[in-house]
Amino acid sequence: MQFSELLPSIRRSGGESVCEVHPEWMQGRAVFGGLQAVLAVHAMRGLVAGEIPLRTLQVAFVAPSTSSHIQASATLLRQGKSATQLEARLTDGDTLLAVVIGVFGKPRPSSLRLVPTMPEIECDEPRTFHYVPGLVPSFTQHFNSSWLRGGVPFSGTRDPRLSVALGMPGELASSEFHVLAMADFLPPVALSWLDTPAPGSSMTWMLEILAEKVDGLPMEGWRADAEMVAAADGYTHQSVTLWGPLGQPIALSRQTMVVFG
Repeated sequence: MQFSELLPSIRRSGGESVCEVHPEWMQGRAVFGGLQAVLAVHAMRGLVAGEIPLRTLQVAFVAPSTSSHIQASATLLRQGKSATQLEARLTDGDTLLAVVIGVFGKPRPSSLRLVPTMPEIECDEPRTFHYVPGLVPSFTQHFNSSWLRGGVPFSGTRDPRLSVALGMPGELASSEFHVLAMADFLPPVALSWLDTPAPGSSMTWMLEILAEKVDGLPMEGWRADAEMVAAADGYTHQSVTLWGPLGQPIALSRQTMVVFG
């Protein structure tokens, strides 16, 4: 099921959104984290106008899902003149899967402006990542990705940095939901340090949207730059910058992950 086919299948009533997740969008035994964020924002959009940009998202992943039926329930926390804050809880029956805080904000008059510049990377031979059923997470089949810097998972490459060229084949133009999916594509950088397979998962994820308008961009030519900034006691911490197809800054991401290896 293409991402553009999955989105219309999400049913919303007010601040409640329900999704039957296709097996292709699983990440091990859990639903792909980017899709969980999509479902949370989908529910939030039932309570906040679509023209107000999403500014930041904070996700705590509580438990993996046990079925394909996922529900998100959004609650309005506060609505000011510019910023609106909401909470969404994702559940599978009686099981709490994730708690999400979203902040939507109208543009404010300001003299401050600082736009990050995408750094150049020299890479003569990008390494294309191939989807192999049963060996890599199912959701990765919906992305094109090429490693420009750093190692693939379980390659024993001790480089704390990772840069990957990204795209979503079959998707015509971006939306905020595509940005959420693209921003969560990268695996834990720590997995590339290992030389034998081991599981890993996200505990918390914070995403900051840098671009006020993220709709209508081509879905090829994106890039994600990651850096593992610390790792100890089985917990790793990494930051990610997502760049658009023209090198424009789209989002900043911070994740705390656990790696069992």
